[in-house]
Amino acid sequence: MQVSRELKEQLQALQDSEREHTEALQLLKRQLAETKSSTKSLRTTIGEAFERLHRLLRERQKAMLEELEADTARTLTDIEQKVQRYSQQLRKVQEGAQILQERLAETDRHTFLAGVASLSERLKGKTHETNLTYEDFPTSKYTGPLQYTIWKSLFQDIHPVPAALTLDPGTAHQRLILSDDCTIVAYGNLHPQPLQDSPKRFDVEVSVLGSEAFSSGVHYWEVVVAEKTQWVIGLAHEAASRKGSIQIQPSRGFYCIVMHDGNQYSACTEPWTRLNVRDKLDKVGVFLDYDQGLLIFYNADDMSWLYTFREKFPGKLCSYFSPGQSHANGKNVQPLRINTVRI
Repeated sequence: MQVSRELKEQLQALQDSEREHTEALQLLKRQLAETKSSTKSLRTTIGEAFERLHRLLRERQKAMLEELEADTARTLTDIEQKVQRYSQQLRKVQEGAQILQERLAETDRHTFLAGVASLSERLKGKTHETNLTYEDFPTSKYTGPLQYTIWKSLFQDIHPVPAALTLDPGTAHQRLILSDDCTIVAYGNLHPQPLQDSPKRFDVEVSVLGSEAFSSGVHYWEVVVAEKTQWVIGLAHEAASRKGSIQIQPSRGFYCIVMHDGNQYSACTEPWTRLNVRDKLDKVGVFLDYDQGLLIFYNADDMSWLYTFREKFPGKLCSYFSPGQSHANGKNVQPLRINTVRI
């Protein structure tokens, strides 16, 4: 009986192991299929992105060459017309000079003087102004910082580019100070500002939301975080609580990354996920594809990837900013600043 029981237990253990291995293999096969499908989709996405840039470049090249041809044709036409006009004038001047030479060669003074009056009439119109005006060919349009000029023209057609977000003063904690244009937020080490409280305003977390709510589409913005030792940036549900101490995590409606302890970076997951950041961040890029449920953070200086949230966002989202508290020793006094590329 003892042997039989042990065999049954071993059988059960093997069956459990078989089930676990089967489930693991099924999971791996699903991951294999998803990876292949994802890779195929990403190849298409990358190809389309580069093809769009190539197409834009080809269009700009064609337009610039057409403009060059038009400038060339206009300039050449102008020069050729002037060549014809001055050639005609030259012939008339030469004719007049020849007539004068012939008259001066005459020896009969009385005959010469008698013909002077009629000769003057004949020479009228044979002398012309020779003050030639000439416009230089517009080479400057096609030289100089040509690649930068092309990039600036491309910038108008690239999407998304860093958005000109603004902060919503009505959501800002009383100790936060906003710039006049609502693009910079700093923690003030003074007494709280006498601002009217409302359900919109954070009363414990030193935070502020962006003034625009996102419910669809693709969006990108950048935040300057240089010289700081603490901050939190990301997204928050428009309906998320703003009162009391708040846990910054997805289940509470917040999708953020944080800098903490002076030089550590984490995604505000449950629990936090430490980020692999080699150099201190100066600027963070935030990319939202609402419809695909993607929120991606980048090092905006080189566009290296930091972290991705994959969610089904329920409702409107607002950009979220917390500069953290500054200290008497001068640490973390720098503000957060929304970086807008102006062309």
